[in-house]
Amino acid sequence: MSTMRDRLHTGEIYFPNGEEIMAEQLQWLDRLYEFNLTRPTEQAKRQAMLKEMFAEIGEGCYIEPPFHANMGGHHVHFGKNIYVNFNGTFVDDTHIYVGDYTMFGPNVTIATAGHPILPELREQGFQYNMPVRIGKNCWLGAGVIVMPGVTIGDNVVVGAGSVVTKDLPSNVVAVGNPCRVMREVNEHDRVYYYKDRKIDYDSLK
Repeated sequence: MSTMRDRLHTGEIYFPNGEEIMAEQLQWLDRLYEFNLTRPTEQAKRQAMLKEMFAEIGEGCYIEPPFHANMGGHHVHFGKNIYVNFNGTFVDDTHIYVGDYTMFGPNVTIATAGHPILPELREQGFQYNMPVRIGKNCWLGAGVIVMPGVTIGDNVVVGAGSVVTKDLPSNVVAVGNPCRVMREVNEHDRVYYYKDRKIDYDSLK
């Protein structure tokens, strides 16, 4: 029979406030608290701390404090060159996977934890967790919310304020609440970067 701690990563209903889980969680949250108190000039210290805090983190990742994570980042898996703007909230009760070069705008929330619809179970404090997977080279705009169990493909742009309740395929622009695919990334995007503004490739060399 699985323990409550075992159920963090199985999707089963469990009680998150038991002594064993809470003891570990508070240690990880203490470390996150320290990270959020670092100074902007302490870049090397921040990088070293993130390598301790996260399950995995590649080179060139930057997280702008304050950063919020239910397990202090202990269940977060980052590739390389990932950027998280102010107030990133990663509810990492189970695993969150993010691919290389993905960017998060301010106030983005990635949630893995959910609570049963049945009131009697919520009253007792039960929850369940479902992992979130986000591909490479994505951009999630300000205020995006990604719900438990969602998978987002590679090269996806999610518009600001969207609530992603279902999986998104690769190479699309998606917006809304609930978030829906608006269009594919296409040749137009090779010419224009914003409305009628053209990309000046020469100036980028």
